[in-house]
Amino acid sequence: MQVLPEGRLAYGMQLPVQSQSTIYAEPWEADAGPDDLVEIARAADRAGFAYVASCDHVAIPRRLAGAMSTVWYDPVATLAFLAGVTERVRLLSHVAIVGLRHPLVTAKQYATLDHLSGGRLVLGVGAGHVEEEFAAVGADFERRGAVLDETIDALRAALGPDEFPVHHGKTYDFEGLGQRPRPAQERVPVWVGGSSPAAVRRAALRGDGWLPQGDPRDRLPGQIARIGSLRAEAGIEEPLTIGAITEPLYVGAPGWEVGRRTLSGTPEALAESLRAYRAMGVHQIQVRFRSRSRGELLDQITAFGADVAPHLS
Repeated sequence: MQVLPEGRLAYGMQLPVQSQSTIYAEPWEADAGPDDLVEIARAADRAGFAYVASCDHVAIPRRLAGAMSTVWYDPVATLAFLAGVTERVRLLSHVAIVGLRHPLVTAKQYATLDHLSGGRLVLGVGAGHVEEEFAAVGADFERRGAVLDETIDALRAALGPDEFPVHHGKTYDFEGLGQRPRPAQERVPVWVGGSSPAAVRRAALRGDGWLPQGDPRDRLPGQIARIGSLRAEAGIEEPLTIGAITEPLYVGAPGWEVGRRTLSGTPEALAESLRAYRAMGVHQIQVRFRSRSRGELLDQITAFGADVAPHLS
């Protein structure tokens, strides 16, 4: 299922502020809030970004709080808030840990979001990795992979066209229960996150798209080939949207220490580097810009859309 423009490399971004892991958060985000998110989402909308994305964690245990922080906005609330101040950009959960909730609860939330946004939802799903989080809500951490497999199937039914969806599985069983509003989209795209062998197989066999988690460039071709083989063996002919998370970016000469992994330089040079993703079979890249303030981030978003994106075709 193709929901992005064909023929060119699409680009989207994980929103800052709404999740503040020390792995990627900039210092200025600690004091940022709703107004900053609004301006950033609007800038991405104007700059032609395919999507803005929000993460999902319910609660972070003390042992992980130092690295992950406890700042994790709820993705449904965040994306619904931003749907009201944007016009075109799609709204991606990257990723919703759907095993923490009953699929009818998840379907109610995301169907409403799709309905209110005029059909802009992309539902990204993943297995999760924080054991205490599962225990706190009574979810099965050890079986989270198998539960996610079934949950995707249940969500396909619950987010489909039928007001009274039907699903009979090992973990979840429902029929005769109506939910409205229905999603605005006839079929809500489901992108599967993760880079483990199980996650790659899940994306290949159950997803409309794949959201890798931190695969370096040199690993992506093998992963993409594996996905292609799995789909061919299963007789699946529909297109699958392949994603990638790029290195951190800075458009232009930074004039400050942006880190050795950061790609910086002229728009043409950045575009040439990023086109390599398209050459290996990637359809959409998720970018993150280095910045020292909201203003600098807005400038980076605008420069990328105006000066880098035209060279990505």
